[in-house]
Amino acid sequence: MTTKAPLKHDSRTALLEAGMNIMLEKGYTNTGIQEILKALDIPKGSFYHYFDSKESYAVDVVRHYDQTATKDLHETLHNTNQTPLARLKSFCEAGQAKLSKQECRKGCLIGNLSQEMADQSEVLRLELSRIIGKWQAMFADCITEGQNSGEIKREYSATALAELFYSGWVGAVLLAKTVKSTEPLEVFIDLMFNSLLKA
Repeated sequence: MTTKAPLKHDSRTALLEAGMNIMLEKGYTNTGIQEILKALDIPKGSFYHYFDSKESYAVDVVRHYDQTATKDLHETLHNTNQTPLARLKSFCEAGQAKLSKQECRKGCLIGNLSQEMADQSEVLRLELSRIIGKWQAMFADCITEGQNSGEIKREYSATALAELFYSGWVGAVLLAKTVKSTEPLEVFIDLMFNSLLKA
């Protein structure tokens, strides 16, 4: 029996990138393995060399997306050239600019799959929940810094404000995609930074 030669690491990365882009467009359910293989001109055996199933593949796609998203979020929220409140606003303004460039399509893979798959796949739900929890903790750390400097309101805990901030942002993105307008994001930014967070 011959042993299958290992594939290049780049093949796995290419599969993850392709799946990430297609899932951003179509979601999990409407993304077919064959479509991904066709886009890369890779045989089916190559896919199953790395992934046991579509579900396990989606988990790795989510983790791959998270690597870049968390790096970008870390850079934004630890930018010492800005105050904590300004960093949070920069996050929102960058997201608004990106969604506008995408003509109010795609959005965030974590938000998209959370809406689609939380009730359909426990494996995916747990991974998405882990990532969201990590991001909310990063927002909470930034908010705590702002509260300590007197820039952000102290009436509520940083954890509660971070959950409100993230939930409100995800909802605004969803609504923006639905109405095909960034106006929901503009409303969110106005209320969040002129009233809800500002001390």
